[in-house]
Amino acid sequence: MSQQRAAVRPRARGTERSVARRAELLAIGRKLFADTSYDALSMDDIARQAHVAKGLIYYYFQSKRGYYLAIIQDSVADLVTFAASGLELPAVDRVQRTVDSYLRFAEHHQAAYRTIVSGGVGFDTEVHAIRDGVREAIIDTIAEGAYGRSDIAPLARMGLLSWVCSVEGATLDWIDRPELSRDTMRDLLVKMLGGSLRAVAELDPSYPAPLPACRNA
Repeated sequence: MSQQRAAVRPRARGTERSVARRAELLAIGRKLFADTSYDALSMDDIARQAHVAKGLIYYYFQSKRGYYLAIIQDSVADLVTFAASGLELPAVDRVQRTVDSYLRFAEHHQAAYRTIVSGGVGFDTEVHAIRDGVREAIIDTIAEGAYGRSDIAPLARMGLLSWVCSVEGATLDWIDRPELSRDTMRDLLVKMLGGSLRAVAELDPSYPAPLPACRNA
């Protein structure tokens, strides 16, 4: 038994080191690709700027594309987790912090944001899946705050999806031409949400617009 435990411990330590090393490479990649497009960096560029052997990146991620997709997934994971948190906050506050965090993500990860929203090169199903996951997380957050549940009728969901898609387009333009402050952009998008909620309420009274700030928008 003691020999078995002794054999397991080195593997466990090795696994911990592998997880930590992979996380370190993702953190490096997030900085490298923050405002640089996928095509602008070769694997040699990445390895040189990251101060690691190119083979190490291949070992953990198999390819440049695998590395980039892992970086995007790691980046949006923080956004999705943050959007799903804050249930103890008033609905209006939760919506505002979610929109603000969304804008911060786009602002600080511009290349990744463009890739997610634009869908990558051609029809990239994996990038689209990441984008759809972010959309669903935002819709669920807004639905929970507005209606107290994420399982909503198709009309209400379409209203929120339409708003999210307009947010994507507006945010793309904003990071290209940051003429508005993030606070102003956030307030504008929240007020636009008020319009979407009122439109849903007019078409389906069982989904009244519940956010006081949105009613006054």
